[in-house]
Amino acid sequence: MTALMKNPKAMKKVQEEMRKSFKKKRDILNEDDIQNLPYFKAVIKESFRLYPSVPLLLPRESMEKSILEGYEIQPGTIINVNAWAIARDPEIWENPEEFIPERFLNSDIDFKGQDFELIPFGAGRRGCPGIALGVASMELALSNLLYAFDWELPCGMKKEDIDTNVKPGITMHKKNDLCLIPKNYL
Repeated sequence: MTALMKNPKAMKKVQEEMRKSFKKKRDILNEDDIQNLPYFKAVIKESFRLYPSVPLLLPRESMEKSILEGYEIQPGTIINVNAWAIARDPEIWENPEEFIPERFLNSDIDFKGQDFELIPFGAGRRGCPGIALGVASMELALSNLLYAFDWELPCGMKKEDIDTNVKPGITMHKKNDLCLIPKNYL
């Protein structure tokens, strides 16, 4: 929601996609409703790219000697994967610090660990076992908030004033809460 509030064009586009698809359904959206919303799915992927819930994945241990980009890695070496840095690498992503959901519209990249440029939930045997539940919960909550309400910043606040800083720690949490004013759409 923070990224969408800082990017009103993306907010408008995702809400238009939903509202044109459901024409004042007067009910909450369900999991089946949101499967055919490509821009909404792109917003979710871009949010996970910029704000992975766990920026440093679980440590891995090398099983055998290997060479990676000229570095010799001995067996038993502990390796940390920095998902946050991968997601902001300018060699992988054009304008990596910007929220651009369109980068995922014509892309097969997913966040389930098959595409290593986007691994907010890890990959392989150490991938998050709760990925399906977590993603479904977030998609349902966000889709219903975007569908049922228009959102405004508190009086006198501009999008430039929105704080995107996060607290240090194992997981990423906003340092300061995002306070918004909902306006009923339905």
